[in-house]
Amino acid sequence: MLYLTSDNFPIFLPFGVIGFYRYFWFCIRLAASFAYRPIPLPQSPTYLADEDVTIIVPTIDAGDEFKDAARSWLVGNPKEILIITEEKMLGPLQDLANAVDPERIRVLTVPFANKRLQMSHGIKNTTTDIIVFADDDAIWPPTLLPYVLACFEDQKIGGVGTSQRVQPCGKEMTVWEVLAAFRLSIRNIEIACSTHIDGGLPCLSGRTAAYRTIILKDPEFLHGFTHDYWLGKYQLNSGDDKFLTRWMVSHGWSTYVQCCKETELLSTMKPNWRFLKQVLRWTRNTWRSDLRSLFMERHIWTAHPYVAYTMVDKLFNPFTLLAGPCLVASLVYKSTLPSEHGGYHLPWWNILLSYFTWLLATRTAKLLPHLWYRPQDVIYVPAFIVFGYYFAVMKLYALCTLHETGWGTRTGIGDIAAATAAMDKQDKQGASNANANVPYEGQSGHGVQSEVRNEKKSQFDRNDNISNMGAPPVMRRRVLDDGQVYDYRGRGSGSGSSGTAIGSGSSGTAVASGSGSGTAHGQGYEYRLGGFMRSLRDPSGRGSGSERDVMEMESYPMRTE
Repeated sequence: MLYLTSDNFPIFLPFGVIGFYRYFWFCIRLAASFAYRPIPLPQSPTYLADEDVTIIVPTIDAGDEFKDAARSWLVGNPKEILIITEEKMLGPLQDLANAVDPERIRVLTVPFANKRLQMSHGIKNTTTDIIVFADDDAIWPPTLLPYVLACFEDQKIGGVGTSQRVQPCGKEMTVWEVLAAFRLSIRNIEIACSTHIDGGLPCLSGRTAAYRTIILKDPEFLHGFTHDYWLGKYQLNSGDDKFLTRWMVSHGWSTYVQCCKETELLSTMKPNWRFLKQVLRWTRNTWRSDLRSLFMERHIWTAHPYVAYTMVDKLFNPFTLLAGPCLVASLVYKSTLPSEHGGYHLPWWNILLSYFTWLLATRTAKLLPHLWYRPQDVIYVPAFIVFGYYFAVMKLYALCTLHETGWGTRTGIGDIAAATAAMDKQDKQGASNANANVPYEGQSGHGVQSEVRNEKKSQFDRNDNISNMGAPPVMRRRVLDDGQVYDYRGRGSGSGSSGTAIGSGSSGTAVASGSGSGTAHGQGYEYRLGGFMRSLRDPSGRGSGSERDVMEMESYPMRTE
C-alpha cells in the first residue's frame, strides 16, 4: 500500500476527470434508456398496414434468407412489397418473389446496381401513405408494423426506427457476429436514451425504417438523395439512412424509435473478417454525416442538442480512447527505471494488471444488457476490448479516407456517376412518354399540353374514419410528384354513413361531404403552391351520379411544424 502513495502521479488527475466524465454520462444514458417508453398502440388507428404501407427492399444478391424475411414482413399484412434490383437480377428475384407471394410482391429494376437509385425508383412507384425500407435479410416480429404505424398518429413525426438484434448465419455465433451483437446492444441503449431526452436520433438505421411518403415524394428530396456529393466531388451511394435522418431534421420533421420487443428485428451480419469492412463503411458514413450535421447544416444544434453533444463526443472519442494505452505505456516505462532516476516504486506488472482489470470490469458493465440475455458471450469481452482499440484506429483511418465512397462488401456495385446518368436518362424518357399519352383538361385523344406533368400518381387525402358518425375528417398528407397541376381522369366512388363519402378510382379520388348516407362520384384536381397542398373536391355528396360541376377549394399545411 505504501507503494501507492510513495509516487506522485499528477498525470492521473486529468485522466481521472475524463474517466469520471465518460462514465457519468454512461450512467445518464443508462438511466434515460430505462425511463424511455415506446408509443403504445392506439385504440382506433389512423393507419392500417393493408391500406397504407409499402415495403421497399433494394437488393442485388438476395438469397434464400430473403424468403424467411419476406414471410415475416407479410405477417404484418402490408399492402405491397417492392423489390428493386438491377436488370440482370430480375429473373432470380422474380423467382424468389413468386415462391413467397406473387400477388403482393412486385420486382422492379434499375439499369445498374445503386442502392439510392433503387430506393428512389421504389419511392416513385409507391402509392401508399407510409414507406418502410427494409434490408433483404431483416426478419420482423409479427407486431412490428402496428407499433411502427402507431408513431405516425403524431402528425409531426416523419420517420420511425426500430431496435435490432443479430441473427446468426449458422447454428452458433462467430466472434465477429458476437462483436456485432455487442455493438447493437449498446446502440439500442443509445437510441432509446436520445429519443427520451430530446426526441432525436443519430441515425434511423436502414435495416428497417418507416417514413411518410409525402416527404420522400418531394422532387427536391429525390434529386438530393440521388445526387449527393461529399465536398461537391465524391458521389455517395451508401449512407442513405444518414441522409434520410438529416433530411428529417433539416426539414422540421420529428423522428422516433420504437425500442421494444414488439419491434425488435433480427438481422444477419458478416460472420467473418468482412465484418470489419462493413464497420469501415459505416464509420466513413458517420464521419461525413456528423460533420455535415454539426458544421454545414447545423440544424441539429437547436432541434436535438443532446444528439449534437453525442456527435461531438464521437469526434473526440478515438483520441481519448487511445490516450489510455499511451499513458499506461509511459507509466510502465517509468516503473522500469530506478527510483533515484525518476522511476516509480509501483512495479510495471502491477500497473498493467490494474489497467486490464479496470478495462474488463468497465467493458463488462457496458455489456450487461446484452449479457443478461446471452451470458455465454462473456468469454468474448476481451475480444470486444481489443476491437474497441482497433475501432479507434479505424476511425482515424476512416477520417483520412472520406473520399473513398465504395461499398466495400458487395460485388457488382459499379460506377456511381454512370448509374445515376443512366437512371436520369430513363426518367427523362419516361417523362416524355407520359407527356405524349396524357390528355389535358378539355381535350380528348392523345393531345399534349406543356402544363401536364409526368408521374400522375399523387392522390387526395382520404378519411378512414368515415364510419365514425359526424367525426371530422382525419387528413392524410400526400405529396405531388413534381409540384405541378394534375388532371385526374379517373373516377372514384365510395359511401359513408355520415359526414364524408370517399372513393378511389384508377387515377384519382372523389371526396364529397353531406348529410345522411350517400355515394360520392367526382373528378379531382390537385396542386401544390407555397408550401400548401390544395385540393378541389366535390362538396355535394347527395345521392349518386356523374361528376359535380360545383367545386370547393380547400387548403391545409403540407406538414405540421
